[in-house]
Amino acid sequence: MDIQSIYQLYSISSGIEINSKKVKKGSIFIALKGKNFDGNQFAYEAILNGAILAIVDDKRYAFDEKIIFVYNTLYFLHELAMYHRHRLYHVPIIAITGSNGKTTTKELIKVILAKKYKKVHSTINNFNNHIGIPLTILSMPMDTQISVIEIGANHEKEIEKMCRIVNPDYGYITNFGKAHLEGFKNLEGIIRSKLELYDFLKKNNKVIFINGDDPIQLSNSMETNRYIFSGTKKKKTDINIEYSWKKNTTKSVLYIKNIEIVSPLIGNYNLYNIASAITIGTYFKVPLKKMKEAVEEYIPNNYRSQIFMKNNVKIIIDCYNANPTSMIEALTFFNNIQGYKIVILGDMLELGSFSNNEHEKIISFIKKSDINIAFLIGNIFFNTKKTSFKIKKFINKKNFVEWFKKSSLQKTDYILIKGSRKIGLESLICLI
Repeated sequence: MDIQSIYQLYSISSGIEINSKKVKKGSIFIALKGKNFDGNQFAYEAILNGAILAIVDDKRYAFDEKIIFVYNTLYFLHELAMYHRHRLYHVPIIAITGSNGKTTTKELIKVILAKKYKKVHSTINNFNNHIGIPLTILSMPMDTQISVIEIGANHEKEIEKMCRIVNPDYGYITNFGKAHLEGFKNLEGIIRSKLELYDFLKKNNKVIFINGDDPIQLSNSMETNRYIFSGTKKKKTDINIEYSWKKNTTKSVLYIKNIEIVSPLIGNYNLYNIASAITIGTYFKVPLKKMKEAVEEYIPNNYRSQIFMKNNVKIIIDCYNANPTSMIEALTFFNNIQGYKIVILGDMLELGSFSNNEHEKIISFIKKSDINIAFLIGNIFFNTKKTSFKIKKFINKKNFVEWFKKSSLQKTDYILIKGSRKIGLESLICLI
């Protein structure tokens, strides 16, 4: 079967599935391979579970008329997604990438656009890699009016490749921070990678949204079709936004056209995420009053900049992910809050040879800060040389939990919990 014939089946199917146990009746199963699994082995199980078709790249498993062999199932997934995007060429897609704040920015843009458009499509959770992006494109209904797609990357040329699948009409880079250093090697590699989005948009004469306060964005978007927002009144700024950089606050406040917008998102570092979403909403002519409603109604989830009150303690949990840039931003914000403060930090992963030095920098910051106690969890933090009287290290979460249950802490006003996703620090909330 060729791609067109399979697409016709896809168009009447209940969707694409890559997990045979989650197959819905009428879906198409694509057998992908990973380090510890081979989806080909589950193709027939998918058919038995209700799939109308299974795609494999191992001929040994293509023993049923409903099982189709292709050379490479991942490549096929990308081709099918591109075919679907071609069919929906008229749907404007906004692509979001950057080191930090991609998902928060994407969610803010989505809720703002939903104030004008009834059919807004977007990336689910953080399905932003070479598998999640084509699945996201294939989840786009035919009646979609506008879409917001998040693009992640852990090595160069990945964003370039994903742009060929997404074919975005608009794009925005949140920032350039120290994330996935193991794959990018250095900050220059990170910048080159993120700018692959600009390169695609420039080549295709599309629109780029620019944070005018970011010199890297400004200098690398010259002679492009760009739409700029800034906190300073520059001549070539399309939108002026006034930021409220207040200390000792757990809300984000900004002003546009003298209208105050107060977001429950914590941390001054979220102000640019909010500002970019408002800028994009303005470009698409969403009324400012409606944008204010959307921003002020938006409550983050998935442990991203969330705040809980428990036993009279404000717990700030931001542990969906962590890298040196986002960690310092969170600690800087937390340090400016007045009160007795405790941080519980987990290892920052995927930093390669930079790992030890970046974790030492976090400890140096804590030593000089007004943070009262710091609990550092994970093998990397545990093996760092620097320490302080207010720092206690644990080689893993289990050891911390055992110690914590036996201890008694001083009356605390705030607790910040932050670490990489794989450390799973959100489970610590129940201890407090």
